[in-house]
Amino acid sequence: MASTITAIATATGVSSISIVRVSGDLALTIGKQITQKEDIEPRVAYLSSLYNYDNQLIDQAIVIYFKSPKSFTGEDIVEFQCHGGMIVAQEIIETTIAYGARLAQPGEFSKRAFLNGKIDLTKAEAIAKLIEAKSIDGAKILAKQLKGDLKNFIDNSREALLRAIAYSEVMIDYAEEDMPEDILQNILSQLDTLIIQIEKILDASYRRKGLIEGFRVAIIGKPNVGKSSLLNALLSYDRAIVSDIAGTTRDTIEEHVRIGSHIIRLIDTAGIREASNTIERIGVERSMDSIFEADVIIALFDRSLPFDNEDAKIMEIVENSSDKHTIIALNKSDLPHKLTMDNFDGQTPIEVSAKLDFKQLTNALEKLFNAIGSDEELMLISTRQIEAVLKTKEAILEAKAPLLDGELEFFSYHLQDAVKSLSSLSKPYNSEEILDKMFGEFCLGK
Repeated sequence: MASTITAIATATGVSSISIVRVSGDLALTIGKQITQKEDIEPRVAYLSSLYNYDNQLIDQAIVIYFKSPKSFTGEDIVEFQCHGGMIVAQEIIETTIAYGARLAQPGEFSKRAFLNGKIDLTKAEAIAKLIEAKSIDGAKILAKQLKGDLKNFIDNSREALLRAIAYSEVMIDYAEEDMPEDILQNILSQLDTLIIQIEKILDASYRRKGLIEGFRVAIIGKPNVGKSSLLNALLSYDRAIVSDIAGTTRDTIEEHVRIGSHIIRLIDTAGIREASNTIERIGVERSMDSIFEADVIIALFDRSLPFDNEDAKIMEIVENSSDKHTIIALNKSDLPHKLTMDNFDGQTPIEVSAKLDFKQLTNALEKLFNAIGSDEELMLISTRQIEAVLKTKEAILEAKAPLLDGELEFFSYHLQDAVKSLSSLSKPYNSEEILDKMFGEFCLGK
C-alpha cells in the first residue's frame, strides 16, 4: 500500500484561506475522521467542522473529496480549505499525521501525478515554473505547456524518428525484398524537416528565456554617469549609495523591479574604465561578466559632458554585444547639453533624468519586453529541456552520414539516441515502440 501524504498547498503567511491537501489510500478515511462525517461524496463541497485527534474543534472549513483516478495525483485526495494563517493549517496537518498520513516531500504530489500517468514531465516542469513566472507572457507560455503544446511536438517528433528507425530496421532485415526506391530520400527529408523545427524552437527558447526567468537588465557606463541614481529611481528607494565621487560603486547590485507586466532583474554595475587599483579592477571585471549574462543592456551616458575616450569604450562594448538588446540612454538631460548625437552611429538615444523623468526609458523597456513576448513560437522552459533537445539534434545530424553511406546499423544506433534524448522531456523510451512500428506499418511476419 502506498503511503498517504499531506501538505499545505498554499503559500505560508497570513491569508484569508489556506489549503491542506491529503493524497493516498487513507485520504478519505482521514477526511471522515477529521470531519466526523460518515459519508463524503466526491466533488461536493461540504462546509464542515474539523476536529483534531483529541476531538477538539480546530476550525470550520470547506472539505472536498476527489476520488481516484479523477484527481490531480490519480489517487484519492481530500482538500481542507480552512481559514488562513499557519496555526489552523498546521493543526490540520498534525491531525492528518496522527491519523496515518506523513508529511509530503517537496514536489511529491506532482511526482505521484507523473507516476500515475496524470501528467508527463513537460507538464510537471510547467507547473513548477508557473509558480515562479516573471511575466504575464511567460505565464501564457507555461499554460500552453500545461495544455500539451510541447508534449504534442515531442510525440510527433518521436513518431517521425521511430518511423525512420523502423524503415531502417526493415531494410536491414529484408534487404532482398523489394523496397520503395525513394525510401532513403523520404527519411532524409523527414529528418531535415525535424532539424529545422528543432533549431527554430531552440532559437525561440534562447531569445525568450527572460519571459520565464525574468529578463536581466544591466546598466553600464563610465564612472559617475548616474547608474546608481537611475537604479534608485527605478526602484523608488535608495538601494545604491550615490555620491559625486567617481567609482563609488565597486560591485554589482541586483534588484527586482516590475516594468509593465514583467518582473526584471535590474543590475547596477561598477563604472567601466581603466582601473587604478585591484578592488576597482575586480569591480570592472564583474561589470563585464554582467554584460555577458544580460538580456538587455542600458548604456548610460552623461548628457552634460562631452563625449570622451571612456564613453567610446562603452560604445565599443555595445557594438560587440550585437546578440543583446541595447538601449542608449542620455542621463542628466535636465542640465545644459554638451554631448552631441554624432557619436552614436545613427542610433536614437533616449533622454532621461534620474532625478526628474525616466518615463521614456521604462516605456522603451516595456515595449521591448512585450515585443519579445508577443511571439507565438513554441519554446523550452528549462536548461534541462534545452540540453535534451540539443542532444537530439546532434544525434540526428550524426545519423545522416551513415544513412547516406548505406550503413544502416549505425544510422539506427544514432537515431535511437535521438529518441532517448527527446523522450527524456516527456516519457521514458521503450524499444518495443520500434517493433510496433515495424509490425504495424510493414505487416511483417505474415
